[in-house]
Amino acid sequence: MAGLQPANPTRSLYVERITISLDTELAQQFDAYISQRGYKNRSEAVRDLIRDALGAERLAEEKSAQCIGTLTYVYNHHERELAARLTQAQHHHHDLALSTLHVHLDHDNCMETVVLRGATEEVRQFADSVKSRAGVRHGHLYLVPAEVEKITHTHGHGHQHEHIHSRPKL
Repeated sequence: MAGLQPANPTRSLYVERITISLDTELAQQFDAYISQRGYKNRSEAVRDLIRDALGAERLAEEKSAQCIGTLTYVYNHHERELAARLTQAQHHHHDLALSTLHVHLDHDNCMETVVLRGATEEVRQFADSVKSRAGVRHGHLYLVPAEVEKITHTHGHGHQHEHIHSRPKL
């Protein structure tokens, strides 16, 4: 296998097998967890749990690390000028807030999901400023550690484009 290089250098061609021991009750709870979430096997579930734990730790330790994520919150749109202030906050942080999905839940409540990208500490500060506003409820920030780089290349039509590539860190 000498000289064989993976197509994606962040992914290994090889799988390392490990063995873990769980007491019977914990194993049964884990199997129920796997079944409820639709995993095909224990290995897939363990890999996701490890990625989540390592990613959360990396984001907690590296304040300047880059991330991608979403901020989802519910708010009362009757709250005085709240919708306008939320939109203004996103415009003010246009470098972090990439896109927003707005959903009308009922006559009083809306839900928004904002797609975010940037330095982890800045993304957290933005999310905290949104979630702490009067009238905003049920706010949740979901972050994934990422490698973010500015790329210049062509797409086959002659001229160069500069844009950002975001890759989740494994």
